[in-house]
Amino acid sequence: MGELVKYTWLFVGFGLLILIRWFENDLFYDPYLAFFKNDYLYTDSPNVNVLKASAFTVLRYALNTLISLAILFVVFKDKGVIKFSGFIYVVAFVLLMIGYLYFVLNPKQETYYIFFNVRRFLIQPIILILLLPAFYYHKLKN
Repeated sequence: MGELVKYTWLFVGFGLLILIRWFENDLFYDPYLAFFKNDYLYTDSPNVNVLKASAFTVLRYALNTLISLAILFVVFKDKGVIKFSGFIYVVAFVLLMIGYLYFVLNPKQETYYIFFNVRRFLIQPIILILLLPAFYYHKLKN
């Protein structure tokens, strides 16, 4: 893969992640977007359609995951990296969704901050931000 093609794909990948974030209000049902933008530590949790909120959270996680795996493939061109990353994404998804559903079904003001961070890992490509430097460091050490 030529350098121009590689950087073009990276630009497209990161651009898609940015567009998902930019149009999050239009693309996804997420009553917690407005809730966490306000002073959420002192207000009650919003009324939520749990199934709809969970489905859109899963959709957003899936989109971010697919784009992130594509970015990792463009950068490292290693199927082992993709397989390991896929495993990390699946395990993180299961653990984070368990936490997400717990906090959605049992909203308590004292757990809002933890819920905010669990939700953040589901709706933002934070795992990519962690994996890119980790794999790069691993590549440098070998």
